[in-house]
Amino acid sequence: MRAQRFRTGLKGWGGVGAMAFACALAMLFALLLPVVRSHGEGGGAGGGADSGGRGAARGSQARAAQECTAPEQQTLSPDDADGPTIEKIRSREGEKRKLIVGVDQNSYRWGYRDPNKGGDAELEGFDIDLVHRIAEDILGDRDAVQFKAIPTNQREPAVQEERVDMVVRTMTISCDRLDKVAFSAPYFKTGQQLLAPKSSSITGYDSTLAGKRICTAAGSTALSTLQRDQKDGRLAADADLRTTVPNQLDCLVRLQLGEVDAVVTDGALAASQAAQDPTVELKGDAFTTEYYGVAMKKDADDLVRRVNQILVEWRADEAEGWQRSYEDWLAETMGDDWAKSEPPRKPKYLRKS
Repeated sequence: MRAQRFRTGLKGWGGVGAMAFACALAMLFALLLPVVRSHGEGGGAGGGADSGGRGAARGSQARAAQECTAPEQQTLSPDDADGPTIEKIRSREGEKRKLIVGVDQNSYRWGYRDPNKGGDAELEGFDIDLVHRIAEDILGDRDAVQFKAIPTNQREPAVQEERVDMVVRTMTISCDRLDKVAFSAPYFKTGQQLLAPKSSSITGYDSTLAGKRICTAAGSTALSTLQRDQKDGRLAADADLRTTVPNQLDCLVRLQLGEVDAVVTDGALAASQAAQDPTVELKGDAFTTEYYGVAMKKDADDLVRRVNQILVEWRADEAEGWQRSYEDWLAETMGDDWAKSEPPRKPKYLRKS
């Protein structure tokens, strides 16, 4: 439509010079279009140079996301060598000589405090086992950890702002996130799945979601997937996605209160939530394939390589490794077939620097 109006406006100009000028304008328009669009889509109040810069950054991220494939392979090869990031962690003195890790404290069987163990209950779960393994390798003490409870929507900022050394919190490796943080190789395979009351008419990720209120965590891959699918017509246009919460567990509370009709989250987390409430259940199969990874600062190459080496050893350890942690924490909620959740046996390390 813009091109048609533009050509109409050229009719009275005539001549080769006018056409050359038009071509120059068209080229300028094409160069500026990504910036204009990114500024208009989601730009904050205030405008000006700052919001324009943020818009340009978002446009760049969008283009990078379109070019990104197999995000779980965009990591560095394993190496057990020390480097500046690891030395900085080790140089902390006294009580501060700990690995600082962002985790969840409300995800049953992943990172939580068992209420049956009283007020002094320590964090435990599948993710917590991995954190202890990393601390033992880097600092020689599996308990040399300072846990920081991080909401779902604060995982990336916590790493970027160096509030933590890493985040181990059921965090899906995605193209969008690779623009903000570095990831380890995958340590768990999962996919987006629906959670709804057993009595619900919802049968899965299908037409039964029409007109339904769906809860997701802000900043989650669940939310971005639903928004994209609704835009592309794979999700009913009248499905209500307005309910977002800081922490995923808050969605279960909203579901219990009847404020929403369904929850979309990783199947691994959904299974744990279903285990906490016998009135809800998983509806249908997972409709995506995703992988959890350890998130670290983008320039912490030595730490990324070291964590990848630790993951290789954790997977190979049949006595106290990945499979043992699955059996201890997840078999009860996800079933004994751990192979369906196992990450690639031979991960690819495609990132070079």
